[in-house]
Amino acid sequence: MGFTYVTVRVYSIDLAKWEDVEVLVNSGALLTSIPRSVLERLGSKPITRRKLRVYGGNLVERDIGGVVVEYEGQRAIAPVIFGEEGDIPVLGVTALEALGYQIDPISKKLKPTELLMV
Repeated sequence: MGFTYVTVRVYSIDLAKWEDVEVLVNSGALLTSIPRSVLERLGSKPITRRKLRVYGGNLVERDIGGVVVEYEGQRAIAPVIFGEEGDIPVLGVTALEALGYQIDPISKKLKPTELLMV
């Protein structure tokens, strides 16, 4: 089984600033993680701090905020972890689903999915 990486455009909430970031698509991760340095350049501010369980079982604390994420012309507002040094940038399932995409297990690429309102 391989890894799927894509480049997403991350915007400040007011869409005034943006940066392109390569992320690992991880449908097992609830939240998206973007490096703190990128988020700070965009002017994003944390709104809370949460404990998160990482691979291997350890708990870490990270700041959480919000951004607009764009992939192939689709935009969505998503909660975001302020990634620290050593954290892998990740596109989590909340942003993935909000954008209307899923991982195709055969091709390992993102493909559009139907959004449900129920």
